[in-house]
Amino acid sequence: MTRAHGFTEQAFRLGREQHLIGVAGLPDTPQDESRVGVIVLNSGLVHRIGPFRLHVDLTRRLNASGYPTLRVDLSTLGDSSGTQESLPRRQQVSADVADAMALLREQSGCTRFVLVGLCSGAGNAHIAACTEKAVAGVVFLDGYTYRTIGFMLRHYLPRAFRLASWRRFFLRRVRHAQAVPAAADFGHKYPARAEVSAELHAMLQRGLKLYFVYSGGVSEHFNHRRQFREYFGRIAGHKHVTLSFFEEADHTYVLTGDRLKLLRSVDEWLQHNFPFKPSATQ
Repeated sequence: MTRAHGFTEQAFRLGREQHLIGVAGLPDTPQDESRVGVIVLNSGLVHRIGPFRLHVDLTRRLNASGYPTLRVDLSTLGDSSGTQESLPRRQQVSADVADAMALLREQSGCTRFVLVGLCSGAGNAHIAACTEKAVAGVVFLDGYTYRTIGFMLRHYLPRAFRLASWRRFFLRRVRHAQAVPAAADFGHKYPARAEVSAELHAMLQRGLKLYFVYSGGVSEHFNHRRQFREYFGRIAGHKHVTLSFFEEADHTYVLTGDRLKLLRSVDEWLQHNFPFKPSATQ
């Protein structure tokens, strides 16, 4: 158990089968129900602390700003086990997030929640936000992105005039022709763009506030702010949509300066979109 900034960090076993493990940052004094709680989901197979302790840094920053938090391992990830249920992935993710919200609601009094996810964690946050009515906002860190004609032009045109680029291209073709057949691909596949766009539109219709953050670590898929509008159209201009592009940062924000920029941006976005007035006892 750790105390700082009027908050206490405490580990919990939670879930409908007590199968999930999470660490909550909880206020030492009773809370106003209007304040949102922040739930940070796993990034891929990484334990709930996040890559290079990103989730720890983020939740402690948000605790210092007054937001209750929970960083949680979803089913079969980190320290969490599975259940006796046999659910499709989307239902399993939504059920786990519902369990996480129930724990944070019980411990802090929050009735609305913001989900945060990096990479596949952003995909899981998207899944839960589609159905869970208590979700008020989502922070997508390097979430769904789709190559567009604009992306291709920005990516390939500068390379077309470099001799070294052509040399590497032909070498790759030769190596590919001589290579042993590749092993099975276990990579995460994105849903169709039209499907994601329709789901985001539905979230916005329900009043959710969405923050999309992209890093230079996904430059093979995203290379300019306007690409977001190229693949999501009018959604990009919605009043409840915010976009940031940290072109110099890597995917996990391992450098101190890059990480501080990310933490500050998420903190400021929360304070702007989900402000609260601390009680007189705090």
